[in-house]
Amino acid sequence: MRSRWIALGALAVALGCARGYGADVAAAQREADRLAQGRAEFETYCASCHGSEGDGNGPVAPSMTPRPADLRRIAARNGGAFPQAAIEAWVDGRDAVAAHGPRDMPVWGRAFREEEELNAVTEERVRDRIVLLVHYLESIQQP
Repeated sequence: MRSRWIALGALAVALGCARGYGADVAAAQREADRLAQGRAEFETYCASCHGSEGDGNGPVAPSMTPRPADLRRIAARNGGAFPQAAIEAWVDGRDAVAAHGPRDMPVWGRAFREEEELNAVTEERVRDRIVLLVHYLESIQQP
């Protein structure tokens, strides 16, 4: 009888591990999907200036003054921490603070809003797009 309980316990542990593994795989897939969506936004809206790798060397960068920022070094310029909320606000750009100086980058919040005007959840979709883009930027940070 005891060996039967041990076998049932081992089976329960194995099933729990398998279930946990499946959840880990699903979570990893969701994360990969989020990063792919963020990269797609980046490639469409940012790469021409910031480069496909985010290094500030996009095809139009040589004609720009000042040059586009190296987006891979945001955290390094911020003491090692990625300022997610600040970057989301900067990308959105609709609530720009005049004291922060001129804005050379497009106001993507407004541009995304205009693209999404036909959707009933316009503002939610704009926010999602910005969050995905910034999540991708966080993923490419270098020391």
